[in-house]
Amino acid sequence: MRKTVVILQSNYIPWKGYFDLINSADEFIFYDDVQYTTGDWRNRNKIKTDEGTKWLSIPVGDNIKRTIKEVRFINNDWKRKHFQILEKYYSKAPFYEVSLPLINKLYFNEIETLSEYNQFAIKEISTCLGIETIFNDSSIYAPEGDKIGRLIDILLKTEATEFLCGPAVKNYLKQESIQEKGISLRYFDYSGYKEYNQLFPPFIHEVSILDLIFNEGKHSIEFLKSYKS
Repeated sequence: MRKTVVILQSNYIPWKGYFDLINSADEFIFYDDVQYTTGDWRNRNKIKTDEGTKWLSIPVGDNIKRTIKEVRFINNDWKRKHFQILEKYYSKAPFYEVSLPLINKLYFNEIETLSEYNQFAIKEISTCLGIETIFNDSSIYAPEGDKIGRLIDILLKTEATEFLCGPAVKNYLKQESIQEKGISLRYFDYSGYKEYNQLFPPFIHEVSILDLIFNEGKHSIEFLKSYKS
């Protein structure tokens, strides 16, 4: 039996490409027991506004001597602020009102760590989209070895037949080390997305999935390339 596995760090309200990866996998593994990096997507993402894109960033400090799992919020004030920003720019979007139950879950909670929050939000959004992929955290597999060895260890323990990953992994992943374990390797192609009804033209693809949900509602999953009717 074929099994496609994705192993990836959690991001803050990721763009549609992230959810396309999830929807393309049988099992999606959050790889959050690795070093936290600043200036990345772990604690921030972009939305669309009438003045172009705007960053939504979670304040977590600049300390890189911690894993993603160890990152805590400085406070929870950002949740109310981000909710208000989304309301300001998306309240006139066609599906904003019907999306409020989801948004209330994302921004009215007591979660205090980045990894727990990101994983919670990604799972809630996936449910909203209709994605049925199985989620797990890498820690349950207790991976061992070096940078590549840990990934291989997880793949073997999940009984993966295919490792699906983003093109950035090409910078350090040795294809032979995966394939010699009997696991095929496939790089996901993030190009070729079709446009949807987006506020504030011109159209921009590289924004949070919430932009798609607010504008297309229940049809959002149809704009993922992995969608099959």
